[in-house]
Amino acid sequence: MGNINQLSRIMERFLEIITVVLMVSLTLVVLYAVVTRYAWRTPSWYDEVAAIMLVWLTYYAGALAALKRGHIGVDGVLAALPVHIRMPIAYLSEALFIGFFLVLGWAGLVVLEVMQGMALITLRWVPLTFTQSVIPIGSGLFIIAQLLSMPDYLAKVRSGVTQEEEEIRLAIAEAERDNAKAGLTAEELTKRERS
Repeated sequence: MGNINQLSRIMERFLEIITVVLMVSLTLVVLYAVVTRYAWRTPSWYDEVAAIMLVWLTYYAGALAALKRGHIGVDGVLAALPVHIRMPIAYLSEALFIGFFLVLGWAGLVVLEVMQGMALITLRWVPLTFTQSVIPIGSGLFIIAQLLSMPDYLAKVRSGVTQEEEEIRLAIAEAERDNAKAGLTAEELTKRERS
């Protein structure tokens, strides 16, 4: 389990860095386009480049969210089911998720074959295979993220703890640590709130 947690932290850091770089780059491209538009020199390439960067940002940030199990889910409904029903549904949902991204990754590879030799319209030196490579790469990242986060997720599902309950428990523990550092007891906090 330690190796999985270490790999998960490495992947999380990697995805965070790429996401921040893409976000900052996209912001700079859009700001450049806005400024140059007011100077009556609108660059022809910014719209195409910004759209591609947004797609890349979506894939990499989505993989980061998958690693943190941050996508919308119905954990409360799943936790309310008996364990003998809950676990097969959890395994099925994991298999469907991975299956979907396997198919998407395969389709992305097909797209790369079709676009061989093509380039962007406004930047003829940028191959479309480079811009569209995010589909199979992103799909692979989603699968890896899901596999790395799966053991913890399945343990939570087995125990019946929802993501929301886990977040509340962590927030309470963090608040208690902060209060302990400040040297405040529950009684002192109550007195402070009343006054």
